[in-house]
Amino acid sequence: MTSRPSQTMIEGPDGRRRLQTDSPWEPRMGYSRAVQAGPMIWVAGCVGINADGTWPEGLTAQTRRCVERIREALEPFGGSLHHVVKVRIYTTAIDRWEEIAAVMGPAFDDIRPANVLVEVAKLVEGALVEIEAEAFLPPDA
Repeated sequence: MTSRPSQTMIEGPDGRRRLQTDSPWEPRMGYSRAVQAGPMIWVAGCVGINADGTWPEGLTAQTRRCVERIREALEPFGGSLHHVVKVRIYTTAIDRWEEIAAVMGPAFDDIRPANVLVEVAKLVEGALVEIEAEAFLPPDA
């Protein structure tokens, strides 16, 4: 298990909340790890990099780390993987989709969010997969 990056919740004047981490990419690219507006939470694309900057070896391990990072982004909002309603998966190796499914199937088995899997030519650095998620957090959650 890797250590978690530092996280800061920022409250906007319009009621939106955004999660800022110590990722160097967030300020550079102008995005937040996650944003909540009303009952919806959008988690930015997560690659399977460890908190220490190393890459897990293989597509399955990177996919597992992507899911962990999504969970870590939802928790400060009071959310969990059970609140996910949509995932978008980008991979450089769509012919290896079963390795991704080996992680996604069990992680979301009882939730079954909407899902799309897309092959892309390249992802950042050593990434083989990147996953973004949308979650619905009911007011009574």
